[in-house]
Amino acid sequence: MRSAIDLFEELNSVDESTRIEAKRASELGKSVMQTVIAFANEPGLEGGYLLLGADWFVNDKGDTVYRAAGLPDPDKVQRDLASQCASMLNVALRPEMQTETVDGKTVLVVYVPEADVTQKPVYLKATGLPRGAYRRIGSSDQHCVDEDLWVLRGESQPLHGPDSSILPDARLDDFDQTAVAAYRRERARINPQAEELDYGDEDLLEALGALRRVDGRLQPTLAGIVLFGKPLALRRLLPMVRIDYIRVPGNEWVEDPENRFQSIDIRKPLLLALPQAEASIIDELPKGFRLPEGQLHSVQEPILPRKVIREALANAAMHRSYTVHSPTQIIRYSNRIEIRNVGYSLKEPAQLGTPGSRLRNPAIAAVLHDLHLAEAKGTGIRAMRRLAAEAGLPLPEFHSDRQANEFRLTLFLHNLLTEDDHAWLRDFAGPAVSADEAKVLIYVRATGAVDNTACRDFCGLDTLAASLVLRRLRDRGLLEKQGAGSRTYYTLSASERQASVHSDQTELPLDVPPHADTRHSRSAKHATQTDEACNLELATLPPELATFLATLKGRTTEAALRDAICRLCDWKPLTVDQLATFLGKSRQYLRNKHLIPMVRDGELRFRYPESAKHPHQAYVTPKAGDL
Repeated sequence: MRSAIDLFEELNSVDESTRIEAKRASELGKSVMQTVIAFANEPGLEGGYLLLGADWFVNDKGDTVYRAAGLPDPDKVQRDLASQCASMLNVALRPEMQTETVDGKTVLVVYVPEADVTQKPVYLKATGLPRGAYRRIGSSDQHCVDEDLWVLRGESQPLHGPDSSILPDARLDDFDQTAVAAYRRERARINPQAEELDYGDEDLLEALGALRRVDGRLQPTLAGIVLFGKPLALRRLLPMVRIDYIRVPGNEWVEDPENRFQSIDIRKPLLLALPQAEASIIDELPKGFRLPEGQLHSVQEPILPRKVIREALANAAMHRSYTVHSPTQIIRYSNRIEIRNVGYSLKEPAQLGTPGSRLRNPAIAAVLHDLHLAEAKGTGIRAMRRLAAEAGLPLPEFHSDRQANEFRLTLFLHNLLTEDDHAWLRDFAGPAVSADEAKVLIYVRATGAVDNTACRDFCGLDTLAASLVLRRLRDRGLLEKQGAGSRTYYTLSASERQASVHSDQTELPLDVPPHADTRHSRSAKHATQTDEACNLELATLPPELATFLATLKGRTTEAALRDAICRLCDWKPLTVDQLATFLGKSRQYLRNKHLIPMVRDGELRFRYPESAKHPHQAYVTPKAGDL
């Protein structure tokens, strides 16, 4: 069991901690039990520590500093916690507890071990499932949803996964025989002795989970239609299950309606769609030459290894949510490829690449594994990182957004350190930067912001090492810290941002972006600047828009408020703070109740979808032809 001093040192060394939660907790409240449940539930975390009797403040650098505050009655806190863990949950938990003295103050260290899989999910009896169960996501405790319960039950979960659900309107003639033949052909190439190759089509599809027998009748499953369904069946039953390959000029999402993107819509059974998507990507990649050992002729190969592309596409197909109506998007920028799909990662993002997998669609995953379209459990991300490094490219970046229910994978197409980048680094940071620091600065220059997760991804560091790199750059005045806790991110220093900003004077100063933590208040100076800019914009509204907003005084319906949001964002890209000023609503209410759901439902989109934490993030309405 770790000591209190050790826990304080770690908290003060990193901006976030998955396995440690500091609380004042002079008396036990709901949040303590939520954290206990989350530590007990989270797969692979191996439990976590509660540090009760702690306090914190934000120093001049913007860092959260933790220190001992003390507990007035530590014995009572121990008794109450032990009693609640034994009586309030569906299973009795027995956390380890010890009191310690730090700087003359008594604190309580509580270690909550991970529960056995047969006991999961652990939940509050009074609330029930799924809301009474929690998971540890980053440094926060999150209510479980149905998909989380599937993950927590692990090997003890029901026989059939979510993708084995029956599609009521599907028929046996909805299967595409071309896709079935493609499975047989590829499976025979990989394993000519595979037993299922001797089965008839119906028996084969049943063995693969594409058909299920219900009341003696074979009926198509969600996995079966996704993997083998005819295009017309997909359009009828799952209208948004398609892959969109989008080519965007430059490095940012197109804003100019005269210079729009080009796109290819791929609506085919997955076994035929994945090869077409792979070919579409590879056809447009720059090629390099290689002379195989012992050969006289060189061969051309894409700069991004084929296996990285194949694994990235398979990852999107296996882990997307097929119950949400939204296509998988492959966005090809000039310097990177982004693959976006609905469905947050069921595995905590910091654990991506570690052994083991949390499968949202086990039947689909099994077929892709059989055909070697995907690596074995839990090794696909590690393989992508290894192959990208061997090709001399930055490591792929993974971003999971639980609130927006989205996962994004970014594959970079060139080494971050070009000659132009070296020249910029010399002018901006001087020669005394390490390789990891250089990568961070170039990344921030290209995307606008960096957080601990991104730094870990492209530098190959752990949480503590990434935090130290980011803080060193902050202390040298090269980066500025934004947000706090798990929402901490960094931008280039203000002077460099000013030099890099486009000369468009209509763009307003920006406060904390939508994903930033609001636990710590912003500075009065910045608030004044933002409020003044928003007040100035009020005077420049088009007359018809100003008249419309004047009718929305007081309480308004949800439909009227969202209509107003769409009208404003159709006028010009607006930040959450600007929208809050125009509409007279709180920033937090507007973002959580309206903006996030509207982005999820396609009524709005981010101005910079390639970087959710972009320092100039704003909301816009989809234009004609947008996806």
